Formats: sequence, C-alpha cells, structure tokens
Amino acid sequence: MECRAGCAACCIAPSISSAIPGMPLGKPAGVPCVQLDERLGCRLFGLPERPAVCGGFRPMMDVCGTHRSEAIWLLGEWERQTS
Repeated sequence: MECRAGCAACCIAPSISSAIPGMPLGKPAGVPCVQLDERLGCRLFGLPERPAVCGGFRPMMDVCGTHRSEAIWLLGEWERQTS
C-alpha cells in the first residue's frame, strides 16, 4: 500500500515520543506535527532529522483504512487502546 497524498493521519493521530525539530518533547496524540506543510506533506521527509519512528511507519489497510478520516480514527483508536 502507498501513502495517500494529503492524508497525514500518521502525523496527527498518534503520539510521538521522539524529539521532532520544533517539538523537542515529541507530540501528543491528536496534535498535528509542526513539520506538516500546507499540503499535509512532511518537511523532514528524507532528511536525517526525521524521527526514526516516522521513517519506519509503513501504510497498511488495517491502519490506514480506505480514506483519510478512517485512518485518523483507526490510528486514534490504536492510540487510545495502547495508552
């Protein structure tokens, strides 16, 4: 599965405990990453500053669903169940 352009659910719904440039303490669940641009793309994509957890994320149907709102719900649900 390929990432959907303009989705960014993985950059919004889950918490990220790793430091992110501009978010040194990571980011809480439900808060958009400060590195998202106006087209919901990652400003750090391909750069060494990008957190390993972000680079290691792989889109899958059971996580991303069939559309952006489903992905946000699914990732948010995983976050709630594991917090």
